[in-house]
Amino acid sequence: MRQLLNDVAFTRNFGFVLREIAEGECSMDVPFQEAFERPGGIVSGQVFMAAADVAMWLAIKTKLGLDDASVTAEMKTNFLAGAKRAGFRCNAKVLKVGRRLIFGVAECVDGNEKLLTHHTVTYIRAESAPAVPEER
Repeated sequence: MRQLLNDVAFTRNFGFVLREIAEGECSMDVPFQEAFERPGGIVSGQVFMAAADVAMWLAIKTKLGLDDASVTAEMKTNFLAGAKRAGFRCNAKVLKVGRRLIFGVAECVDGNEKLLTHHTVTYIRAESAPAVPEER
């Protein structure tokens, strides 16, 4: 999983660091980066949302394997408090793996365990694309 975080550009750019991984769960540290700072020194919401999405993505892979191609179908984010020029931790947990949909939650907390964001996340399990006949 650590290698996956380093290999994929959309995860690498945020600097996510895998903290813990278990079946259906993932915890990541998210470092502060000035590039994602809003005016006033507040960490941009996109960082929290990306962290929640990636943590859920990795949590799903613990259940369905590294080759699983499931993608985000829906995410609802509640911003509860801000992080000012500081990193945070994101914890994700798979609640249910269905035939087509996967449901989970993620939360971001600061160094004092103060809840910063709460996310509900739904992924859709990708179907294998049908083979397309080659043109002659």
